[in-house]
Amino acid sequence: MIAEIGHLLAFLAFASALSQVWFGFTGGGETVKRAAVGTFALTVAAFLLLIVGFVTLDFSMELVAKHSHSAKPLLYRISGAWGNHEGSMLMWCVIMAGYGGVAALTMRADALKERALGVQGALTAASMAYLLFASSPFARLDPAPLDGSGLNPLLQDPALAAHPPFLYLGYVGFSFVFSLAAAGLMLGVIDRDWAKRTRPWALAAWSALTVGIAIGSIWAYYELGWGGWWFWDPVENASFMPWLVGAALVHSLIVTHKRGGMAAWTVFLAVLAFLLSLLGAFLVRSGVLTSVHAFAVDPQRGMLLLSGLAVAGGVAFGLYAWRAPLLKSGEPFDPVSREGALIFNNLCLAVAAGSVMFGTLLPLAAQIWGLTISVGEPWFEFALGPMLGALFLILPMAQGSTWARTEPAPILKRLIVAAVLAVGAGVLAFVLYRQSPWLAPGLAVGVWLVAGVVTDVARRVGPGGISRLFKLSSAVWGMTIAHLGLGVFVIGAVGEHAGRFEQTFVAEPGDEFTFRGMQFRFEGAKAAEGPNYTADQATIEWIRDGGVVTLRPERRLYPASGTPTTEVAIRKTIAGDVYVALGDPIRDRPGAWSMRVSHHPMIDWVFGGALLIAVGGFVSLFSLRRRATREASETETGDRAQQGSPGAAAETPLGQSAGQAGGQPATREVST
Repeated sequence: MIAEIGHLLAFLAFASALSQVWFGFTGGGETVKRAAVGTFALTVAAFLLLIVGFVTLDFSMELVAKHSHSAKPLLYRISGAWGNHEGSMLMWCVIMAGYGGVAALTMRADALKERALGVQGALTAASMAYLLFASSPFARLDPAPLDGSGLNPLLQDPALAAHPPFLYLGYVGFSFVFSLAAAGLMLGVIDRDWAKRTRPWALAAWSALTVGIAIGSIWAYYELGWGGWWFWDPVENASFMPWLVGAALVHSLIVTHKRGGMAAWTVFLAVLAFLLSLLGAFLVRSGVLTSVHAFAVDPQRGMLLLSGLAVAGGVAFGLYAWRAPLLKSGEPFDPVSREGALIFNNLCLAVAAGSVMFGTLLPLAAQIWGLTISVGEPWFEFALGPMLGALFLILPMAQGSTWARTEPAPILKRLIVAAVLAVGAGVLAFVLYRQSPWLAPGLAVGVWLVAGVVTDVARRVGPGGISRLFKLSSAVWGMTIAHLGLGVFVIGAVGEHAGRFEQTFVAEPGDEFTFRGMQFRFEGAKAAEGPNYTADQATIEWIRDGGVVTLRPERRLYPASGTPTTEVAIRKTIAGDVYVALGDPIRDRPGAWSMRVSHHPMIDWVFGGALLIAVGGFVSLFSLRRRATREASETETGDRAQQGSPGAAAETPLGQSAGQAGGQPATREVST
């Protein structure tokens, strides 16, 4: 009965989403709130029943039979619920409905909220329709098999259990930013208040997407056995494109919130971020890509996804083309100002996203004409390196700039020490290591970013010293941590890229070999057995002055699916990671194996920097949420005092002026 009840709940969620659309566009008030919360509750219930089916090994459910197995550990039974196309689409619907439900419970009641919930309901209903009529996770098998095929072994990893939820919180989070943008365009309220209310949602989506990408990168590094953390795989790029546009949106919203400017551009980014998320879903699920990250989906469902993307894009850009020309520009400003710096920031990020899109889609477009074009790492480095480098050079100066107009001389004077440190680091890298053309400029830019952050914090602290350091606002700390993480990431990325070295060896038991001055001894390989796999496990001893370090890389075979995987052995040191991947046995030399040994300097700086960026985003989100709570409390207190005084104004919905009561939108940012 689990499948039937889950299917029924999914249909009820679809109906609830449709009612959310109706009441959202007809001014349903409290009713649309209840519909949004109901949609979320029903999708969560359906998803929990799917998880129950996986945990209890209900092989009469087709999805469980295809993606689970009785020997699979509990964690991977649970993650198997979203480690496939149908289950992950249900998770997509849960998160999309979840954003609507949370907004219904937390946003103040007015016309913008109603319209946004209506748009979100339409997006949820469309996703549910695709799920129910083209990709149902609750289909039955008759007769049921005795056991299942098992989850893809590459996905049987803790990082890959957490990667999709965070990635979808980011991907789908941009759906509600899009809903707010569409609602604002319909009502003509793309103003400072709209930007203020949109910023937390954009920041939440972007920060979650950052975590999702970082976890996926960590997983690829140690699970795939390739020894890298980014490969410019089309599926990796599918998440990177909305991340770049989302970063531009987060900064653009600051200008719209603080100065009322860039309104049309900000809305455009909100639309584009969501459409790029839909494009990513199409690339992963359409079958047009061959990747370890992609879901194998038949072309028919791929065409449905492409049609949905086309409809969503057509409606979104049509609405934008209709309403955006009416939006007023903000207050005037000098090019040398914080506004100017943020516009440059947006320009660089937008061009970078366009470059990634071009490099990702060009090979696919060429296939239509029977051509084979490969766009790899060198092209992406050449296209993005200079653009992002220019952005990073401006960033420390932007931190200290002021609105409307900035005098550059004081900022440049403060940054002299940072500039000297950056140039010194670049020169030192060039003198000591000339093999990579990217190391010297890349290291200089990374040091410039870190030193710029320290300089900005010192400026804000002033003569007050350490006591004022702990009094800085959480908004300042959020920006500081994110920008510091960016500098750490850049240093780590260029250091790892330039210093990475690998070598392949063939060894028999007892053989010793030397790798970059390090001595290793191969002790042989033996059979091993795990909970749902068999393995060949090698023992390699790294002989050091302080003793012996044992490394045990494996080659695993999962009998349920017949899929082999590589489990690398990693030893972390101050100088970086020593990374050993076991290759194939040598047929004509009994006991001999091939193996690849590599060294990855500063790899933890890469992952640590990415996670710091996400932490900075979440700290900024906390700051915005705390400020909104404080302002709401102050407004409520003021309303009570006003109601208790003679001649108090008639009560209107929270946060609305008298002219806005009754669902009439404000139009102060729209020319008529």
